[in-house]
Amino acid sequence: MMRDNKIVFPAEWHPQSAVQLTWPNKNTDWASIMDEVIPCYAAIAKEIIKREKLLIVCDDERAVRSQLKDAVDYSRIIFCLAEINDTWARDHGGISVVEDGIRTVYNFTFNGWGMRYPANYDNQIVRLMFTGGIFPHRVELVDMQPFVLEGGSIDTDGKGTLLTTVRCLTSVNRNEHLQQDQLEYCIKEYFGLKRILWLHHGYLEGDDTGCHIDTLARFCSEDTIAYVQCADREDAHYEELQAMEEELKTFIREDGEPYNLLPLPMADKVEWEGSRLPATYANFLIINGAVLVPFYNSLKDEEAKAALQSVFIDREVTGINCLPLIKQRGSLHCATMQYPLGFIE
Repeated sequence: MMRDNKIVFPAEWHPQSAVQLTWPNKNTDWASIMDEVIPCYAAIAKEIIKREKLLIVCDDERAVRSQLKDAVDYSRIIFCLAEINDTWARDHGGISVVEDGIRTVYNFTFNGWGMRYPANYDNQIVRLMFTGGIFPHRVELVDMQPFVLEGGSIDTDGKGTLLTTVRCLTSVNRNEHLQQDQLEYCIKEYFGLKRILWLHHGYLEGDDTGCHIDTLARFCSEDTIAYVQCADREDAHYEELQAMEEELKTFIREDGEPYNLLPLPMADKVEWEGSRLPATYANFLIINGAVLVPFYNSLKDEEAKAALQSVFIDREVTGINCLPLIKQRGSLHCATMQYPLGFIE
């Protein structure tokens, strides 16, 4: 039986109080390219601070301050000290809901994308944020463990519809004891959902998350979905992304109308150390008054920016060089987690 209480899972475009970044250090996989990735994180931080507070999870506040120097307003930064395995805040950060009017942060299990990578420290970060006083007393922590769920694997319209992929949520080493219908039941109950839209198709070479939705297709509003479109028949992604596009065309809104679909260009091939990387423009971040879009030093960067500006007409769309991020197979949205208005003071 579904819960009787009212749970709201806010969309990313809802007003925010802060965005989380988990800061790289020399003990993470960024060690060999710290000189590249720190400027990228600093650029993201500066754009966020213009519009809202920034929560930085790190193991050394002094080191972060020296990297940011005096170029930011430190009154808008909240530091949380923690040991970390990696820096993908989207997947180890808390997921925010409002339950019966009470602001609540869910702490799901993060197990390194299906036990691909160590996550023993990252899996403790949300709990440490609460014990460290990051959230005010009126915000409650709800422990959802041992259920495994990553923020990058789900996307919501804020009105009871969730978009996700079958490949990720039903993959082994996450919640393998649950079938898809059981997963759907649990997720609907946790987030107060009416519907889940499951994508069976779509992937990116080099992706090691198991097909997170935030690399493929995203809600821009209650009636619009942006998605990665591949028009090059010679590209290895062509058949799968064409099949994904056809699936999206079959999805209907709760009122029975089809979604407005916004195609985003397939990013030009990015390779590093002999492997293709999962560069994608779907990994954008919506913040107060702006949309931050990953750029990859390509002519398609401006095309993707223009496409998103056409639907986010009341927000400033800004590109950030994310070539350093993609070298660890993630991008801008993966590196961040937003907390709605009232969650962080």
